[in-house]
Amino acid sequence: MLNSRRLRDEEARRKAQEHFDKVKHHDAEIVKEREKLQQADAEKTARLRALRLAKEAADKAAAAVAGAQQKSTAVRRKHSGAA
Repeated sequence: MLNSRRLRDEEARRKAQEHFDKVKHHDAEIVKEREKLQQADAEKTARLRALRLAKEAADKAAAAVAGAQQKSTAVRRKHSGAA
């Protein structure tokens, strides 16, 4: 009787350990998937940020060129009006 109880206890421990190992493995897969999604999100954010910064730089350059052209036109008008 003592021997059969010990066998049942060992079997219960073995099954519990198998279940624990299975859950631990499943949790590890979930963590990997979450990290993969976070990495993809970080890459997307970095790409969008780079595009936004490039657009802002292009807009700033275009505004500087437009400002220079307006200033040049104003200077020409001023000189041609004085002559």
